Amino acid sequence: MKKKLAIALAAILGASMLAACGSGSSNSAPVSEEPAAEAEAETEQTEDAAPAATEEAAAAEADANSDWAYIQKKGKMVVGITMFAPMNYTDESGELVGFDTELTKAVCEKLGVEPEFLEINWDSKEIELNSKNIDCIWNGMCITEERKQNMSMSAPYLLNTQALVMKADRQEEIMANGAAGLSVVAEQGSTGEGKLTGDIPDDETVEVSAVEYFKDAKYTPVDSMAKALMEVKAGTADLAIVDSVCALAMVGEGTDYDDMVVNLDNNFGEQQYGIAFRKGSDTEAVVSGAIQELYEDGTVEAIAEKYGLSDILIK
Repeated sequence: MKKKLAIALAAILGASMLAACGSGSSNSAPVSEEPAAEAEAETEQTEDAAPAATEEAAAAEADANSDWAYIQKKGKMVVGITMFAPMNYTDESGELVGFDTELTKAVCEKLGVEPEFLEINWDSKEIELNSKNIDCIWNGMCITEERKQNMSMSAPYLLNTQALVMKADRQEEIMANGAAGLSVVAEQGSTGEGKLTGDIPDDETVEVSAVEYFKDAKYTPVDSMAKALMEVKAGTADLAIVDSVCALAMVGEGTDYDDMVVNLDNNFGEQQYGIAFRKGSDTEAVVSGAIQELYEDGTVEAIAEKYGLSDILIK
């Protein structure tokens, strides 16, 4: 189109020059008006096309910058999890269940995408998220200042604290003497580890500093909270520090850890669970909007009641 426009403009310019430099004889041929009309038509078409092209480019750029558009195009939301009750775990039939599992499915159904659950190494969760191996971390993750700086976090939905888990026949001894000299395990990258090492600072909710409590203990990180409980069960660790939500669901009478107990005497601080997305992702607002609707229609409370979490649900 630009070539045609240039030809038309050249024709007009050439004709004008002939008229200006000619002898003025009455035999001179009149200058045709057709090239000018053609050029005007081409200009109008160019001007009409420009807004449409600009709008298409803007839409394409918006899609390229939209994390939610990326997920919609895939047709699925990949959710990073680790396995622990009552958030994400398999039941006796091998089906993946849990509070987070069911809430994720309800949100995805409302949003018109399929959920895909991917078990990850918790210590690598941010790498998995930023590399787009997963689209969110939805697995009973405590909200911390550091995580808010590195990821986009949803509003909190469950309360949590850190629990001590030990063999039932050693509870009196351990709670009387403290953790000095004991072997302690926690999930690598977890809030329990962060409290123990001091990477997650104490705040106004803390009554007992985990850094002080465990300063003379022998700490070993493990790759999941379930593994931390297994170490205590096997006697290879004296204590595990894990989320109270996990401990209260997985330990005690009627569980695989019926010879162990959960102790909450030491308040190492209160936490809140949230969902993490890539930093700046518009998916957080989309998912949070869907969750709000599920609160309003009673779905969230029904799922919480099913898994015994009604008392710690943030409404």
